[in-house]
Amino acid sequence: RIADVDMLKSVARFLFDNIGNMVSSKKIADTMTSAGRKISVRTVESYLDALTESFVFYQAGRYDIKGKQYLKTGSKYYTADLGLRYHVLGTKPADLGHILENVVYLELLRRGYEVHVGKVGSSEVDFIAIGEEGEEYYQVAYTVVDPDGKTLKRELAPLNAINDHNPKYLLTMDYGPLISHNGIRQLYVLDWLLK
Repeated sequence: RIADVDMLKSVARFLFDNIGNMVSSKKIADTMTSAGRKISVRTVESYLDALTESFVFYQAGRYDIKGKQYLKTGSKYYTADLGLRYHVLGTKPADLGHILENVVYLELLRRGYEVHVGKVGSSEVDFIAIGEEGEEYYQVAYTVVDPDGKTLKRELAPLNAINDHNPKYLLTMDYGPLISHNGIRQLYVLDWLLK
């Protein structure tokens, strides 16, 4: 029942190109319209529904950690198959951090968690994973190694802002021994994936 298949492909291409970024129907419609392809917010919403119902993408909604409530605005979309992303976008330079975030998201789903994007104040926690034993918090970064330490500080800040005692993890591609930052466990993501 999709009348404009090319527009559906454009919306899918936009989502593939923006995995791990906060997007909304309005943002997608505005981007398409500014590129000369007028589309309504309502049509974008129906395309997003079709793409998630067919399991091409998963939608991770936002959750206010302090207020303990689901938020209606903004979501992140993750592809069910990164191979599809490469097929659609080609081999253009990729943001490895967002690709790694997509891999972690899929693994959390595979492990049976209900997964949301966390909001704590004005900061964002990549994932709140809710399972049988409660909540766990995850930040994902390709690397936090830099000369001035700003990346590590930026990645730890949202987790440090959470005042409960649930497990907190920073997953990176930085190989090394287990490191703890005030109770936040920094893990080599490949070891975490193999557990």
